[in-house]
Amino acid sequence: MNSKSLAFVATAISTRFRVPLPQTRCQFYCSPPSHPSCNKLFVGGLSWSVDEKSLKDAFSSFGDVTEVRIVYDKDSGRSRGFGFVIFSNEDDAKCAKDAMDGKALLGRPLRINIALEKVRGAPVVVPRLSDIGHLSKR
Repeated sequence: MNSKSLAFVATAISTRFRVPLPQTRCQFYCSPPSHPSCNKLFVGGLSWSVDEKSLKDAFSSFGDVTEVRIVYDKDSGRSRGFGFVIFSNEDDAKCAKDAMDGKALLGRPLRINIALEKVRGAPVVVPRLSDIGHLSKR
């Protein structure tokens, strides 16, 4: 996440919770992913009966789907209710996201976002309201 994205998130949080932003400049020490990928979609809200084939069928009308992966619970073997759909190009992924976000698949509304790259071992930087909450108590 670049500094403009982090600033946008901080502003959105500040607006939503009516907390003023700090007047100091924030530094974020995280390196951006080496190759940001916008062709991978996170698909949440999946019914337990959705399998990879039905998920691929639902998204293949938007372009070439190269991979579909549903995440399953290790113990029960049941779907955890989310998965990933990877397209061959970013435009198809964006089109699918815009068209399918909020639409129902097997009776459940889907929540679709561009998937974030999983970075192992790197710190995750999340703006905290507790860092700026003291300003609103003045």
